[in-house]
Order: sequence, then C-alpha cells, then structure tokens
Amino acid sequence: MPRSIWSGAISFGLVTVPIHVVGATEDHSIRFHRYHLADQGRIRTRKVCELEDREVGSDEIGKGYELATSQIVPITDEDLRELPLPTARAIEIVAFVPLASVDPIRIGDGYYLQPDGQVAAKPYKLLRQALARSSKVAVARYAWSGRERLGLLRVRGEAIVLHAMRWPDEIRDPSSLTPPPVEVSEEEIEGALALMDTMTRDDLEGDEFRDTYTEAVAELIEAKREHRRPETVPEPEERPGQVLDLMAALQQSVSKAKESRGEDDHGDHAEVRELPGRKKKAPAGKTPGAGGAAKKPVAEKPTGGKATGGKATSKKAVPKKETSKSTAGKKTAAKEPAGKKATTRRPRSA
Repeated sequence: MPRSIWSGAISFGLVTVPIHVVGATEDHSIRFHRYHLADQGRIRTRKVCELEDREVGSDEIGKGYELATSQIVPITDEDLRELPLPTARAIEIVAFVPLASVDPIRIGDGYYLQPDGQVAAKPYKLLRQALARSSKVAVARYAWSGRERLGLLRVRGEAIVLHAMRWPDEIRDPSSLTPPPVEVSEEEIEGALALMDTMTRDDLEGDEFRDTYTEAVAELIEAKREHRRPETVPEPEERPGQVLDLMAALQQSVSKAKESRGEDDHGDHAEVRELPGRKKKAPAGKTPGAGGAAKKPVAEKPTGGKATGGKATSKKAVPKKETSKSTAGKKTAAKEPAGKKATTRRPRSA
C-alpha cells in the first residue's frame, strides 16, 4: 500500500469526511545514475553552504524568501501550517460541474482519497455515490506544499480520486501558435472523419498502448550486461516532408488502418471521397458495385415512330441512367436491319 502523502478531511457542506491522500499512479521509468567515466565512481549532488564552503545535513537546512541578495525572510513549515486558510487542513468542495466543462489541460496528477477509519466510511460512501449518480465532478480548494490549489474530485470504481488543477492564469494563451488561415474542403473533412472511424477503439488496451521505450531500454541494459549486441530495429518508413495530395494521404491512411485491424477494405465502412476532377473512370464493360448507379442502354424512341406493345422501337440505342430499382447487368437492345422493328429483350439469368 502506498504511503500517505497528506491527511485532512473533505468538507462537503456541513459534512466532514476524514481522509488520507495516497498516490494513484506509479512511475516505471528506468532511472540512470551519473558516474565518472574514468573509474565509474558515482557523481552525486551535495548540499554545500556557500559561506562556510562545507557540506551540510538536512537538519541544518531551512527555507525562506529572498528579498535581496543579503536579506532572506525565513519561513518554517509551522508558519505555513498556521496560515489563516480554511483549506489548510481540508479539501473544501466549492462547486459541482459536468466533467465536459473542465478543460483537460487544467487537470494534473491524480491521488486516491482513502477514508480515515470507520467514522469516515459512511460519509465517504455517501459522497462517492452522489458523485456517481449525478454524473458530475466536484471542484475543491486545498492547500499543499505552501500554496493553495484547485482540485477536481471524481469517482473511479469504489474510490474517490483527487486531481490537482491549474489556476486559469497558469494556462498560456495559444493564439500565437495557431497556423495561418487556410481552406479545408468538405471532402477532406469527410476523409479525416473516415480515418477516425477506422481508428476508433472501445478501450485503451492492446500493444499500441504499451511502453515500448522502457522495454527497449531494459533490453539494451540486459544486452550490455551479457556483452552482446542488442536487437536491431527496422528503419522507419521515410515520409515526405510535405503532403502534396491530402486526399491521397487520407485514402492511404484509411486502407492501412483497415489492414492493420484485419478488416476488408471493401467492407461496410466509411470511404474517403476523392476531390472533384480526380475520379478515375471505370473500365469499359465493368459493372458498378452494389448500390451504385448503373448505366443501361435503352432503345431510343425514333422521331415520328410508333410504340408497339408498350415498348419503344428505335434504330439506335443511347445510354440512360438506371434508377435504384433497376437491375444491373442488362444487355443493350438488339439492332434490327432498316425497315424492321427492334424490341428490347431481357436476357436469361446466368
């Protein structure tokens, strides 16, 4: 069980929930030490007093605010604990809001709030169930490490999670980073949406979400320990520095995404439509796919001619678009010698 980082209480109106704060995440990064290349001796950071030119221990170190180079105002932990703040020993809930109304850029590290003893069990469960049923999150104020902060309380399983939040003035304005004005066509937007459809997942499980960098570093360390060469990694594909045909890039991306998921590229999925003027003509004699608009030659009604039995007679057949109810694959009307009437005949099904 992780150690307690902070102890206090959740203040929910007149309800108080004693809690301990423990870390909700773990860092599995591989750590490196600095060492002397000549003899592999450890290089350490030592705390040295500039005036006495000697190393000092933690019990000799305090903190303070520097007014000038030669003037420091000492501040102790006791001074900070006795600040006249209601949030000094409490996480005070000030509002409940929909999670969608909170910009994710303001949300920081997460911590689990653990109820402190049997007396906290019922109010803790009450707050957790109320948060879950309301589909809202709580915004709170609390003071840690010498400063007051905003926090976001939400439900995760049977626990309440506290996320540190940044104050509004801590978020930089991104307006200076926006690109120059450009035009994006509807076809390009639909192409991007089609690519998003092929990349949509129901969860974040799978090899795509594995920390391959840490695994590669661990393999490198093991290979060096065993005095062997580490496994080689194939070179990544070279990509052009500039996308000249955005629609072609989207089309290719959709195909690759479907292939990586084992899907048929001709399945019932969204397709990227090419820009006007880029459509390829279908080969002669090729029937269109199901659901498409097929072209069917029909007999042209001659000028001054008569219809026989409800069927038009003609000397020449011209193409005409078939409606969605027409059957693709009908043959053209047969031509008859001059002077004879031509009728359209249906071929037998293959």
